[in-house]
Amino acid sequence: MNADNQDNEFKYKELTGKIIKIYYKVYNKLGYGFLEKVYENALMIEFKKEGIPAVAQVPINVYYDNNEIIGEYYTDILVDEKVIVEIKANKKLIEENEAQLLNYLRATDIEVGLLLNFGPDPEFKRKAFDNSRKKKIKNPDDLR
Repeated sequence: MNADNQDNEFKYKELTGKIIKIYYKVYNKLGYGFLEKVYENALMIEFKKEGIPAVAQVPINVYYDNNEIIGEYYTDILVDEKVIVEIKANKKLIEENEAQLLNYLRATDIEVGLLLNFGPDPEFKRKAFDNSRKKKIKNPDDLR
């Protein structure tokens, strides 16, 4: 069975593994201390070298109630139209960083996201949010 067709916990396992490998390559070359845009640009170069389709600064509409657009987010990178990559350059990842990535996943049909932190110590988190669950949510407490 293809790893990409397994439960959402492991959906796109091979692709996310490649992204994480590229993340460490960039981290090892640049280290800590640059702005997020520098890391974004370096990741995009590495994705291109590896032949992995990726687009930076992808807009995501936020809808409310009657499908009315109430705002717009921009993901840092969308990889192969399957994985949202959110870049941080903080001392440590915090709960708000994870919430931001989960909101991106909830607002789109994308089910897998990676939070990559270029802090003093390399740190990443993988998040998954199944599309079938998105359609069923009626109560915000269901997200906990």
